[in-house]
Amino acid sequence: MKQILRNLFTLAFLLSVSSMSAAAESEREPFDDRYCTTCHGADGRGNEGVQAPRLAGMEDWYLVRQLENFRAGIRGTHPKDIEGIAMQPMAVKLTDESIADIVQWVGGWTYIPAEITVEGDEARGQQLYTACAACHGQQAEGNEALGAPALAGQNDWYLVTQLKNFMADYRGHHPDDSFGQQMRTMSKTLVDESGIHNVVSYINTLAER
Repeated sequence: MKQILRNLFTLAFLLSVSSMSAAAESEREPFDDRYCTTCHGADGRGNEGVQAPRLAGMEDWYLVRQLENFRAGIRGTHPKDIEGIAMQPMAVKLTDESIADIVQWVGGWTYIPAEITVEGDEARGQQLYTACAACHGQQAEGNEALGAPALAGQNDWYLVTQLKNFMADYRGHHPDDSFGQQMRTMSKTLVDESGIHNVVSYINTLAER
């Protein structure tokens, strides 16, 4: 039932994306590119129904990179990356100026801790996270020099979905997505969905520190 509801949400989202993209095409000059709240929420806390992650508190350099990747077709073009496919047309019309404006706008949102929805073996997750810490930091605080975003505080359901996408090669498959390719390789160390839930449950504990 949960998967059916998610598919319905995704279908509705794709229809709204099509409508908004058409509006952007026909009214490019006066069109307002600040429509992130439609899916990511007015307060930027994310929306599980359409798998739109929390933006409030996310690093500006990471937001820029992802928007540029979506715009360039480096992300969101794999036929089984449902959420990425929904996001890609939202970014394809953005200019560099629009991206800078959006990132500055999002940077002013207040961070509100994400609700914990994922359960797993935290002890096992801590062991698995050792490999992740090399890039994302001991406290999952992120590392700009290595291009690794913060994980602590992000919606846990989003982390689960993206790790599944990396593991299934839906994300990080593009030859120009060097960071995504690294993550695709690292995700394989989690082995299966149980490993994903375990490591994400441990990351949840880091957000509380």
